[in-house]
Amino acid sequence: MEGERVESRLQESLVAKAAVVNRCLEEVMANRPRIRKSLGEAMRYTLSSPGKRIRGALVLWCCEMFAGVVNEDAKAAASAVELVHTYSLVHDDLPAMDDDDLRRGRASCHKEFDEATAILTGDALLTLAFEVLAEDVGRALAAVRMIKTLANVCGAEGMIGGQMADMESANTAGTEALLREIHVNKTARMFAGAAAMGAIAGGADDEAVGKLLEYGLKLGLCFQVSDDILDVSGTSEELGKTAGKDAQQGKMTYPKLLGMEGAKKRAKELTSEAVAALEGFGEEASILRELAETLKERSR
Repeated sequence: MEGERVESRLQESLVAKAAVVNRCLEEVMANRPRIRKSLGEAMRYTLSSPGKRIRGALVLWCCEMFAGVVNEDAKAAASAVELVHTYSLVHDDLPAMDDDDLRRGRASCHKEFDEATAILTGDALLTLAFEVLAEDVGRALAAVRMIKTLANVCGAEGMIGGQMADMESANTAGTEALLREIHVNKTARMFAGAAAMGAIAGGADDEAVGKLLEYGLKLGLCFQVSDDILDVSGTSEELGKTAGKDAQQGKMTYPKLLGMEGAKKRAKELTSEAVAALEGFGEEASILRELAETLKERSR
């Protein structure tokens, strides 16, 4: 029963935070009436898909740890993180990449519109993220730190580099070290960046920001290991995307390298490491601990 109450509390908080992020994203688009109508429609379509907003929520939770409230800088940061994440999904689904017709239970952007529109939609979402940080974060130093953090985790040495490595490793034997490198860059560093940006928004010192970077990295790795497991065990209806795609495309995954039980064990280890990174934080970090414990056993 205690575990159910914790999960219910976390779910309620996530739903509330997702609603905040969704309103912020709506405002971001509403404040830019000069965006060409056809492009704006595609951007709104992808942003309005029913995502969980875990990365955006992570920004808000980490801000609350230090500021006690969700401030405007955190809202801007959460918007930027979700803009980048959504761009990555639009581009991942393209025929030249993962070639998926389904995303978040809806037609992928290139299927709903067309391939060229999807490419430009991704480009627009990515650049808009940095515009939001530059314009809407009230403290100049915080804005610069967030811009640098986000560029670092999503750029050539982060998410994009991880995507490239993921493509190059398809249909190869691979190693766990290489797989970890791919997942760190492709997925985990965005979680780390979200946690750090939330801490920056809340006025945390450098030591605290560093701890949350470590927490986010372990959390993101656990998220990706769970994602690998779900690709094998879940259905397309449960996942909101095509199940079994990793195997079809010959991708390296944790179940493929370690077996299903080995992958589940690795997820538990990463959960413990994520929780350990929060040592020194008190009750204010309880939601982050609960998040780590829940992600390792997520079903969608």
